[in-house]
Amino acid sequence: MHFTILTLFPEMFESVFSSGVISRACEDGLLSINTHNIRDYSQDKHKIVDDRPYGGGSGMVMKPEPIAAALKDVGGVDENSKVILLSPGGKTFNNEIAKELSGHEKLIFICGRYEGIDERIKEKYVDLELSIGDYVLSGGEYAAMAIIDSVARYIPGVLGNEDSVVDESFSSGLLEYPQYTRPEEFEGSSVPEILLSGDHKKIDDWRRQKSIEKTFAKRPDLIDRNILELDDINTVDSLKRKLKKNSNLYIALVHYPVYNKQFNVVKTSFTNIDVLDIARAGRTYGVASFYLVHPVAEQQDLIRTVMEHWTKGKGYEYNTSRKESLEYTYISESLEDTIETIEKTEGVRPKIIVTDARYSDKMTGYLEMRETIENDPNPFLLLFGTGYGLIKEIIEGADYNLKPVVGSETFNHLSVRSAASIILDRLCGVKI
Repeated sequence: MHFTILTLFPEMFESVFSSGVISRACEDGLLSINTHNIRDYSQDKHKIVDDRPYGGGSGMVMKPEPIAAALKDVGGVDENSKVILLSPGGKTFNNEIAKELSGHEKLIFICGRYEGIDERIKEKYVDLELSIGDYVLSGGEYAAMAIIDSVARYIPGVLGNEDSVVDESFSSGLLEYPQYTRPEEFEGSSVPEILLSGDHKKIDDWRRQKSIEKTFAKRPDLIDRNILELDDINTVDSLKRKLKKNSNLYIALVHYPVYNKQFNVVKTSFTNIDVLDIARAGRTYGVASFYLVHPVAEQQDLIRTVMEHWTKGKGYEYNTSRKESLEYTYISESLEDTIETIEKTEGVRPKIIVTDARYSDKMTGYLEMRETIENDPNPFLLLFGTGYGLIKEIIEGADYNLKPVVGSETFNHLSVRSAASIILDRLCGVKI
């Protein structure tokens, strides 16, 4: 395997690869690393490699001619070469990409600097753009170092023990299980007995379970990407039951004030299916309580009758799970009453999250909202509007306005119960 690095600062790599695993692999002839200074390929007498961007703006852009000349010189146009640009706009590097890249004969890395490189280089020469995370570095050199180290570990012979790479974090799509070494006792803490048992099957099972537990706690996104065995799924399910991650999230279905089709402010009627389906979704995703907001006494009596049918009457005899789904469902006369009730329970006024099928300025994405709810112990109240949506005053007065739920088509007429289920899954769902 041959690594070629095009950079303005080749000296940065000298100490990094002069010791450790990579150095030994180079000495053994398993791989080679060569750096080339892009400045050497500039035809300008002052060896200039950057210029101001067309259209104006801050910073400088790396010129295309020196990079193109360097690529042609080092074989970047050859069929057996893969040209990789290190860029914040690239695909996020991960273990699967490392494995795939290790199968190539020659990798050429372009280390960007300043405001980036001329777009025409990307269009004509680059096979793959990679990033190592959503943060800014001084240049692509740091990313190149990390990627080369990761890729090299998958080249046969680079690691003394081939099992080492198999057991590492991410190799199975999960974080690595906890590791222990001598002494057995350290500052009052002991090595788990199972690791001293000599029963390799039990040890393997314990390590797998601990790996799943660690991944679930620290990187649940990896659980979603991984193909799990049935036993693993059961482990995740047991972990889910131990959690109360969404106990600070309340939801409310608002029937007044909302808009009708002509955007007049109206009261809408309760519908059994909306109430029951959103209540079931709320229980599934572990929300604290579900409030049905309506000011009309007759409507309240109607829905109370429906709820009693499923919690006490013949409906309960027919389907006992409906009672459980309605256990934390309450009727409220107004949105302000709902907020005051939550404030009395929590000791602090809830932050309001609104949903709307229409786009507006400064809307909040689901990942950002999910992280906010998980990291803030204070209560949140998520509002779903019936009819043609919550009125403007409620939306403008909210703390957060979620982006609409949209698909790939221009058609956008989900029922409120469908939208509620999708939104709760995005904010609260545990992936398996």
